[in-house]
Amino acid sequence: MIEAINLTKKFDDIMAVDHINAKIKDGFVFGLIGTNGAGKSTFLRMASGVLKPDEGSIQIDGEDVYENTKIKSRFFYISDDQHFFGNATPQELMVFYRTVYPGFDVPRFYHLLETFGLPKRRKVSTFSKGMKKQVSVILGLCANTDYIFCDETFDGLDPVMRQAVKSLFANDMSERNLTPIIASHNLRELEDICDHVGLLHKGGILLSKDLDDMKLNIHKIQCVLKPEMKAEEIKGLSTLKIEYRGSLATITARGSKEEIEAAMRSCEPLFFELIPLSLEEIFISETEVAGYDIKKLIF
Repeated sequence: MIEAINLTKKFDDIMAVDHINAKIKDGFVFGLIGTNGAGKSTFLRMASGVLKPDEGSIQIDGEDVYENTKIKSRFFYISDDQHFFGNATPQELMVFYRTVYPGFDVPRFYHLLETFGLPKRRKVSTFSKGMKKQVSVILGLCANTDYIFCDETFDGLDPVMRQAVKSLFANDMSERNLTPIIASHNLRELEDICDHVGLLHKGGILLSKDLDDMKLNIHKIQCVLKPEMKAEEIKGLSTLKIEYRGSLATITARGSKEEIEAAMRSCEPLFFELIPLSLEEIFISETEVAGYDIKKLIF
């Protein structure tokens, strides 16, 4: 298990990660989402031991990650800003990573290279952005680590390759209990793969919940109320957002389906229905509550 305890990192006067406490369970896909500059990449760099926390710690099974060679052998970090050795080929990279990860699966590496159509002796510097991402993913999976940290890993991959990578993650999770931690802006990509989501905003963590629980605890209601009534007047409703289009009100509210339905029935609306929210809509709703209002940015 990965645990962040009061984890903090500053760059001069910028608070990149602000006293985060979080737990990431083994065998689940943890999605790390957040606004621009929320601290996702900084969190992953501390989790991988690239950066030293200013305060607190991040641990794997109770041991600090920073400058801990034994712990570092248990994860593979795929950075958004990828770096490869100058003039290196995929085959040469494999030779290097074999020295770092003793359990590196060489036959699988060659098999995946062939499956993805990547030449093993061509210089990686001549590859496209998407091809470089594929090489990183293949190296990460073949390293046979317990954890794989992915910073915008799906960015640059075409739809077929994105689905292929997801399938590979699912296979390794099933066969050897791999735990992927994926930071991404593409919430729709995370929605169909993540079990648990951590939402970062301005360096702090707004929430960390199972995705299914999160979806069950926030709903969108479309309704037509009695002419003399406003949505703001509905009692027993924990409202996050209200929008009007003529007589149709769209309400985003926190609570269980049963609680929301009871509150709506109590006001005797002319019509109402509950609509499930996507992860993207949940993200927007939660960040607006925290003061990150898209309307202020556009208008």
